[in-house]
Amino acid sequence: MVTRQVPNPKELLELMQFKKPELDGRKRRLDSALTIADLRSIAKRRTPKAAFDYTDGAAEGELSLARARQAFEDIEFHPGILRPAPDVDTSVEILGGRSALPFGIAPTGFTRLMQTEGEIAGAGAAAAAGIPFTLSTLGTTSIEDVKAANPDGRNWFQLYVMRDREISYGLVRRAAEAGFDTLQFTVDTPVAGARLRDKRNGFSIPPQLTLGTIINAIPRPWWWIDFLTTPSLEFASLSTTGGTVGELLDSAMDPTISYDDLAVIRDMWPGKLVVKGVQNVEDSKRLIDAGVDGIILSNHGGRQLDRAPIPFHLLPQVVREVGKDATVMVDTGIMNGADIVASIALGAKFTLIGRAYLYGLMAGGRQGVDRTIGILRSEIERTMRLLGVASLDELEPKHVTQLQRLAPVSKPAARRTPRATAAAKKV
Repeated sequence: MVTRQVPNPKELLELMQFKKPELDGRKRRLDSALTIADLRSIAKRRTPKAAFDYTDGAAEGELSLARARQAFEDIEFHPGILRPAPDVDTSVEILGGRSALPFGIAPTGFTRLMQTEGEIAGAGAAAAAGIPFTLSTLGTTSIEDVKAANPDGRNWFQLYVMRDREISYGLVRRAAEAGFDTLQFTVDTPVAGARLRDKRNGFSIPPQLTLGTIINAIPRPWWWIDFLTTPSLEFASLSTTGGTVGELLDSAMDPTISYDDLAVIRDMWPGKLVVKGVQNVEDSKRLIDAGVDGIILSNHGGRQLDRAPIPFHLLPQVVREVGKDATVMVDTGIMNGADIVASIALGAKFTLIGRAYLYGLMAGGRQGVDRTIGILRSEIERTMRLLGVASLDELEPKHVTQLQRLAPVSKPAARRTPRATAAAKKV
């Protein structure tokens, strides 16, 4: 028989501890976010549709993005047992410097349209976390202001080679003078991808006011207050070029970009040079042989060519072909610290996050970016402990299996033109 008694009020009070209410609304909503997906949900509630969709969307049917994310879900980890890892070291040496975590912030355009703190929030959070921050050519904060926000940290610059080459050369010189240590030479944008969400939303700078955008803005007054009471939005690094936003975007895309341009930038740039947007093994080998300091396997977040190769799937074969000592990095589709751990295990030296950073920014400005980094850090550390590894150097291909969902009917034949081969030797 169970003996029953009248509850003791003192014991009840010990069992029923009421949580102290958090009066800071921003902190309360960010504390409730346990994953990047949670931050995305908050961002969607707080940001007008056109701005949110610019971040969240991709090209055409958005298959490239969906497949990239699916690839990270389709992995199997193989933990070691009885291998204590109470303390884990998440730091890595990358491109001549240290990063406290195996990821940095990727370049993003129109950033202050997502949330008015923009790149300043990203650079400040990166500085606090000890990771690199990358400024886009189409960023909305100047090279010099990013340096001021992250004076002692690592700043990288992403370069589009424009139709007017002198604009690009001027940006290279400014980034070098400001002490940026790495240049990302982007090669996957000869023309702009067909981002259908943006077209349907009438995405522009300044935002176009229609009945739909006004209705969508009514429950989001804070975004409009921030937007209307802060400096006007422009491409800060390109403010001397003049012209409309459409003309600036046109000037940023050039289908004639070639290895000759890469050679010119290599001669101009005093720091590390990496090529961003590499999407096959052949180009990876050619670039490493040509002497670049690293490559980034990326399909531009699925925002350029739909049905493009999946960077995470390319990673093991590229590393085998170029050698494990080459600096191979990866982006597109990363939404969890486990994605980053899997990438490092399969040979990546580093990873970059774009949308995950912007979801945090839209959810809560600088504090939201801090929250993004904190979530990814905890996921990385927990995954490493569960795998039984104490440092990133201990991660190996044996820790990860890529499960097969999409299998090619046949492999494309390798192609190597004499003209491209000769040009690569110039770099």
